[in-house]
Amino acid sequence: MSEPKARRSGGRSARQALRAAPVAEADRSIHAGMEGGTYKPLSDTQVQQIHTAALDALENIGLADAPPSGVKILTDAGAIQGDDGRIRFPRALVEDMLTKANKDITLYSRDGKNNLHLNGKRVHYGTAGAAVHLVDVMGNEYRECGVQDLHDAARIVDRLDNIHFLQRPMVCRDIADNREMDLNTIYATASGTTKHIGTSFTEPDFVPDALEMLYEISGGEANFRANPWMSNSNCFVVPPMKFATESCEVMEACIRGGMPVLLLSAGMAGATAPSTIAGAIVQATAECLGGMVYVNAIAPGHPAIFGTWPFGLDLRTGAMSIGSGEQALLTAGCAQMHHFYGLPGGAAAGASDSKMPDMQAGWEQMCSNVMAGLSGVNMVYEAAGMHASLLGFCHESLVLGDDIIGQALRCVRGIEVNDETLALEQIEQVCVGGPGHYLGTGETLSRMEADYVYPNMGDRTSPKEWAELGKPDLLEKAVAKKEEILAAGSQCKFDPALDASLREKFTIHLPK
Repeated sequence: MSEPKARRSGGRSARQALRAAPVAEADRSIHAGMEGGTYKPLSDTQVQQIHTAALDALENIGLADAPPSGVKILTDAGAIQGDDGRIRFPRALVEDMLTKANKDITLYSRDGKNNLHLNGKRVHYGTAGAAVHLVDVMGNEYRECGVQDLHDAARIVDRLDNIHFLQRPMVCRDIADNREMDLNTIYATASGTTKHIGTSFTEPDFVPDALEMLYEISGGEANFRANPWMSNSNCFVVPPMKFATESCEVMEACIRGGMPVLLLSAGMAGATAPSTIAGAIVQATAECLGGMVYVNAIAPGHPAIFGTWPFGLDLRTGAMSIGSGEQALLTAGCAQMHHFYGLPGGAAAGASDSKMPDMQAGWEQMCSNVMAGLSGVNMVYEAAGMHASLLGFCHESLVLGDDIIGQALRCVRGIEVNDETLALEQIEQVCVGGPGHYLGTGETLSRMEADYVYPNMGDRTSPKEWAELGKPDLLEKAVAKKEEILAAGSQCKFDPALDASLREKFTIHLPK
């Protein structure tokens, strides 16, 4: 029997050693805030047409149902209330407020390590939503979600590199009192992650207690106002073209309290917004411009995100089609309107109509996440974990979504062309008297992490290697990763004295 050949040393072992070494954040191939904007579904002329139509809608149709406080704020600023009660916005007023609007916003993290800088076409991905169910992937079923599930979601997000912020993705169905639910949402998320958090409030009367909690966690009101690490996600309109009265009052209270706001318009194309993609974008743009005037009439330059979130609809059934190509186009078109106004903006992408993290979920999540990133959306909401047309949230899908977003971010980064990346000298060295391949060369090794993104959950083994490894299953790997994260305990739990104080002042439902 012949002697077994010795393995060739060098290339493969060197690559494995380099991959095993920790990578400095600055050397990663992808990161939060990379510049998108290369994809533009609308021409410059079409953007101008949508802008003109939105101004026409505000000036001639206006918005109904502003609260009394909002009527005074807006009319004092120059809006006009008609005999029909609708508030109409002269073009000059909108244009004036655009000059006052904040165009360079920082959404702070609590530890300062994951601050999000919103300007231009910098892209960030995160969660969002108000799911009422948690997806049980092992049982292939849904159950109502509770405060522990929300806390666990925050802990998972805190450990995932490519999910840059946590906006509350589900509601605590195990807390019947809405005031307690709002306060426990703050507690459960803030004790699970130090990344920036977005949340909603059910009624304006709940905001003072929420601010008290936020100020205490921050070590004082001044500290929070200087670095507001939680923002208010505010559905200030009920499409089509109506203010949401109580949400507007919540928004006013949050602005006074120093919280950034997300101005969220979420019309359903074909139901509460025009069925055409262009028409849905027009209405969302008009509604958010109205919100922009509202915010800057209260506090010029207050941090506010232009949250155009029009959703798609399956016109055959009336069901939401958030995983559709139309949804991806809606989001990308909205991004161009954000850039046209120079306003930090957000839109929805990455959610699925599928009930489980299966192949349908994969193609739907990837399609809209990539298009949102390429279009340069500053804040991509619902980018991971969301299923069943926003009715279900899945912890395992968060873990898998981190891989999806990683690949989407690599697409956002694009192709660098310079003397080094053109690699002409390297081609000559390899081809003329060289080894005839690029494996193991210094250039290849040095750029492994700088140029390439490697999946944490995805499987790139050969069928033979896959079988030798016991045929690992993707969902089982995601379950194991989730359990590994949750078994470690929260890295963001409050100081015992602070926790005791919060539990004394507020009814906290999350166990110690």
